[in-house]
Amino acid sequence: HDIICIEDLNTKGLLHNHKLAKSIADVSWASFVNKLEYKAKWYGKEIIKVDRLYPSSQICSVCGNRDGKKTLDIREWICPVCHTHHDRDINASKNILAEGLRIRETA
Repeated sequence: HDIICIEDLNTKGLLHNHKLAKSIADVSWASFVNKLEYKAKWYGKEIIKVDRLYPSSQICSVCGNRDGKKTLDIREWICPVCHTHHDRDINASKNILAEGLRIRETA
């Protein structure tokens, strides 16, 4: 792929959340991002970071309805407008890609 869109996570802030800290520390997110940026540059690819405040898991990737904050235990949800069933992470990844491409177009 020529363009990689990722969320610019505040990993230091997330480490203060005792429910997430171990998972985030285990995957070494910052190290992964550094390696990804290095390899992308090496192969002439572009990385676009989407702002950490972008509500990627709150927006329906099909119709664009913003359904509001959801607790982390909600892993699946149905859009009240278009009735699309969403996996939280897959929906968020679609929204991050769309926002990254939008950012690239406006830059």
